[in-house]
Amino acid sequence: MSVAGVLRRRATWIAAGLIADRFVPELPNRWHPVAWFGSLMGLVERTIWSDRRSAGTVYALIGTMVGVGAGRLIRNPAVAVGIACAGPELRRLGGEIEAAVRSDGIDAGRVALGGLVGRDTSQLDEAGIAAAVVESVAENTVDAVVAPVFWGLVGGAPGALAYRAINTMDAMVGRRNDRYERFGKVAARLDDVANFVPARLFALAVMVLRPGRASQVLAFVRRDAAAHPSPNAGVAETTAAAALGIELGGPLRYGQVSEDRPRLGSGPRPSLTDVQGMNALSNQIELLVIGLLVAGGIGHGQAGRRRTL
Repeated sequence: MSVAGVLRRRATWIAAGLIADRFVPELPNRWHPVAWFGSLMGLVERTIWSDRRSAGTVYALIGTMVGVGAGRLIRNPAVAVGIACAGPELRRLGGEIEAAVRSDGIDAGRVALGGLVGRDTSQLDEAGIAAAVVESVAENTVDAVVAPVFWGLVGGAPGALAYRAINTMDAMVGRRNDRYERFGKVAARLDDVANFVPARLFALAVMVLRPGRASQVLAFVRRDAAAHPSPNAGVAETTAAAALGIELGGPLRYGQVSEDRPRLGSGPRPSLTDVQGMNALSNQIELLVIGLLVAGGIGHGQAGRRRTL
């Protein structure tokens, strides 16, 4: 089969996986393969950790190979993408945080937000909670929708699950602190590489879906994204800010560590209404991806029929 034929066949399966993910409830952690992987890599970390980049390299290689091996075992891109993607769950969490603030107040929103982000939520006001949700939904639409689809197209089931392994390792050890500054460096860099193209495809998708804001997206990404400590989260968050006409970024805390993040975009600080807007945009991006994949699969079927005539 030609490369184009392989890609079109994968597109059909990946579309099926995304559609199924929208209707099949998320598995509880004790049954979820990503949680199993996290437990395994926690054991690997405890076994081989040392304050050296070489140990982190071994860790990252083991995790990536586990992802590739799981993909080879599963083989079906629909199943792999169903495991790797979590768009509906991401939007559900964002909506629950917004609803908690509206119904039960700021303190309830801070508690709910702690299940979505790693930053300190204890001092956030309503705008800070909204900003954190918008930023997280934007970044994780790349991580949990666009990137698994991209790597599923590139590498089939092994590609999708290798990506999910890399992204999970980055979440576990990619932080800058005394324990992970050296050990987590390779996992963090792998994640940067794996998300480079998907983050920019996310920005392109937003420009397609919000043509009236496309020039602002392009201008603000060029102006602001590079100042963000992540080369990919900066693109996603700036794109979201430009699309919604708001300002993101600014000071935040991770435990005892304070960061003065760059301001992204231009406009008022976000409100709870912008959480709804970001959830809607994330959903529309996923639907756009499904539509493009289905169109590719139809092209594969039509090509096959022409060859048999």
